[in-house]
Amino acid sequence: MSAVERRPAARSEDPLAILRLIDRLEVGPLQLEPRRLTAPYRVVRDGAESSIDLVYRYDEDVFEPDDPAARNLAAMIAAQVALNYGLFCREIVLRGPFDAADRRLLTEMAANTAREIYVKKFLEHNPFLVGPAASLPAVKRESYLAADLVFPDADRVEKPAAGGAGDRSRFAVLSSGGKDSLLSLGLLTEMGHETHSLFVAESGRHWLTALNAHRHLSATRPETTARVWTSSDRVFSAMLRHLPFVRPDFARVRADEYPIRLWTVAVFLFGALPLVRKRGVGRLVVGDEFDCTHRTSREGITHYDGLYDQSRYFDEALSRYYRAKGWPLTQFSILRQLSELLIEKVLVERYPELQRHQVSCHATHLEGERALPCGKCEKCRRIVAMLLALDADPRACGYTAGQIEACLEALPRDGIHQESAGAEHLAWMLAEKGLTPPGGA
Repeated sequence: MSAVERRPAARSEDPLAILRLIDRLEVGPLQLEPRRLTAPYRVVRDGAESSIDLVYRYDEDVFEPDDPAARNLAAMIAAQVALNYGLFCREIVLRGPFDAADRRLLTEMAANTAREIYVKKFLEHNPFLVGPAASLPAVKRESYLAADLVFPDADRVEKPAAGGAGDRSRFAVLSSGGKDSLLSLGLLTEMGHETHSLFVAESGRHWLTALNAHRHLSATRPETTARVWTSSDRVFSAMLRHLPFVRPDFARVRADEYPIRLWTVAVFLFGALPLVRKRGVGRLVVGDEFDCTHRTSREGITHYDGLYDQSRYFDEALSRYYRAKGWPLTQFSILRQLSELLIEKVLVERYPELQRHQVSCHATHLEGERALPCGKCEKCRRIVAMLLALDADPRACGYTAGQIEACLEALPRDGIHQESAGAEHLAWMLAEKGLTPPGGA
């Protein structure tokens, strides 16, 4: 007997109906091996059907394929990508042994993500959109989830717990090669905690961002460094081709955002959970600063400004979920009290051996064995500006003198994406050093 989480009934003459183009998105059934999870993503639209496999691959054994708890956790991993499409599907079928806690979390997050995507990707300017979808009206309603979530294997759950023993003296840091995860590692290590750096690598160039840090930590801390490989970026790209309101040349558009998706951190976080479970970790650390936790409103629609999965609300929801699964695991950030500038300051001054491996650019390239930043994007402008304001040398983490000069020149014109107080403070620091005009950042 299937479990179905039904969406609210659609209204007549619904202006958002033009977004519901996919008849059914089906995830699974799973194929599970000790080091590999494979889940087909099958799309049915206008009578046509296509499929692509979502894959997670591990460098060590993490699954016992016949273990119900392992299959339960694998099903939750496979489901995360699908939560980005609740606004565009009539039905999302999630195959696997999901218990009540799983279904509750998936349904709540699908509804939350549908609202966030509607507000952030359709009511705000989005360079990836074409046609009528680029000018949708603001419609206030109780739920924006268009899809019924169907769990056809709900009655096959053999036991609810997907977790295991969790030692609160063991920490895992969800690592990316950026300043937040590097500082989290440095602080926890200095405090004497056993700390594991868990990297999740997408199949595309995004992995280059983490490459320098992963290689350094694999060489210096091999027992506590691990990597997961996933094809989630390929699935995201394939799904965009089923949405005709997204520009067909989306891959060529240079932007500091994704075309549609906003439920991204969980795709990586759940992929790391088998390693957390195997290593008996009791505390899972994500690298988020203080400004990510807030609510705001647009034309009467309350939302999380597209930052829910970087907020304290997300950490608390996931910690509640782990408890519901009987897993003594807590998720949080140790950087919530720190601004972005302060995070960079502590990393530069206290852990320079880690900071030189920092890459905070998603348009990196390889030169020899080292990944280097592009020096052109908003993230590069921000990092270069902060390092210069702190009297640090951006060349230590790969920027050239020409890139540094170009970032400073572009800063007054193009600005940075940072909370207003932090941006004003940074502008003042740079102006005091004579690096930019007053108010230039």
